[in-house]
Amino acid sequence: MSSKITSILNPADITKALEQCAAGFHHTAFFKASGLSKKTDDELATIFDVLDGDHSGYIEVEELKNFLKCFSDSARVLNDKETSDFLAAGDSDHDGKIGVDEFKSMAKKT
Repeated sequence: MSSKITSILNPADITKALEQCAAGFHHTAFFKASGLSKKTDDELATIFDVLDGDHSGYIEVEELKNFLKCFSDSARVLNDKETSDFLAAGDSDHDGKIGVDEFKSMAKKT
């Protein structure tokens, strides 16, 4: 677990959220269980920076596939359907990636 993430989210909540995703991932359930949905814009921006592994300013498809791994090294990779559903939910401008404002908006919709 990234120390940036655990400085914002409770590790026990992260573990609970990851356990709920074992059988299937849905972003709203994960955001709610992990506590992401209750975080401030600044806190969400910090989490976004961790998720944006290549620091491009966007979370692209490969980063979405590895979304859960940012929260735990032992977490699974999202399958293609979960990844495409996650992208469709967050990519409001339809550019094929999720920007920080889209991420914040998605987190707060839960």
